[in-house]
Formats: sequence, C-alpha cells, structure tokens
Amino acid sequence: MSASPHPDQKLEHDHALVALCSQVLPIWARQLASSRSQSETAVAEMLAAFAEIGPHLDMATRQSGQITAALAQGSGGIVGLADACDRELKPVLSRLDAASAAAVANVMSMIRGSADALERISKPFERETQMVGQQVERMYRGFQYQDRISQMMTLLHEDIERLKLALDDTSTDVDAQAWLARLASQYVMTEQRHHHHGQAGTAAVDDDETTFF
Repeated sequence: MSASPHPDQKLEHDHALVALCSQVLPIWARQLASSRSQSETAVAEMLAAFAEIGPHLDMATRQSGQITAALAQGSGGIVGLADACDRELKPVLSRLDAASAAAVANVMSMIRGSADALERISKPFERETQMVGQQVERMYRGFQYQDRISQMMTLLHEDIERLKLALDDTSTDVDAQAWLARLASQYVMTEQRHHHHGQAGTAAVDDDETTFF
C-alpha cells in the first residue's frame, strides 16, 4: 500500500496544477476561438454561395416543369402536336402522287422523331434537377450540424474563460456542483446534455427541418 503524500507535497502539487491550468486554459480558449471563427467564416462563405445557387436551381426546376408540360400528350404539347399531324396528314397521303406522299411522310417522320427525342431528353433532365435539389438540401443540413458544433465550441470557450478567472482569483468560492449545473443550464440540445452526463449515444438530429441557432 503506497504512503499518503506529505501535506507540503500535496500543497505544492495543487499550486503547480493551478499554475498549469492558468497557463494552458488561455491556450485552449484561443485555439477554440480560432477554430470557431474559421469554421463560421467558411460556413458563411458557403451559405453565401448557396444563396446564389438557390434562385438558379429554382429556375431550372420551373423550366424542367415547363418542358415536361410542353411535351405532354395533350393538345398543347409537342407530342400532342405530332399526334395531331399524323391524324390530319395520313388521310391526305392516299390522294397525293408518290413523290408528294413520300415528302409528307418524311416530314411526319421528322416531326415524330423530334418529339420523341425531346421527350427522351426532358425526363432525365427533370430527374437530375430533382436530385440536385435533394443534394442541396442535404448540404444545408450539413451547415446546420456545423452551426451546432460552433455553438458547442462557443459555450466551451466561455466556460474556459470563466474557469481561468476563477483560478486567477483565489478568493473565489468554487462549488463544483453549482458550476456544472450552471454549465448544463446553458445547453439547448439534448446531445449536449447526454455528453455532459456521460450517457452513451447521442440524440438524433431532426432531419425534417433545417434550423440555424
């Protein structure tokens, strides 16, 4: 069984530990502040870029819908127009000479081919536009997570600064339970509370809404 440390050694160790904390805590605080600042700057730049992308994506989505409508089978669509040409011109072919009938049939084939080609192009374009919109939404959620991280870092930075002041002022009466309760009271996410109490797992983030704190 090891002997208990001498009271003087214990006191010396405590003083050394306080001195160490007084020196290392400001470094931690500066590193956290720098990381948070860089993170916030990067996210702000990306959000500004996405703010520019948003209107263009909305326009592409509208244009995709307009193209789909223009190619609809109804009377106002290109496919409907090709069908109407077939109905109107086929009865006429039997009354034309061979050369004229061949020319008209060729025109009808060209119209049908163009309509079919446009329809084949429009469907993938519409799907791709939808997929891009979904990926943009996923990236916005990524920004939400980054904002959560920034908020956590801000709270830790403030608590480190508060601890440094308490170490510098030896007359301060420090109550560990009260300190931890004050820290926990500032949490806004269940995830933070889980980590505070050392609970396994984290709270699921709501993917249905993008919220910036």
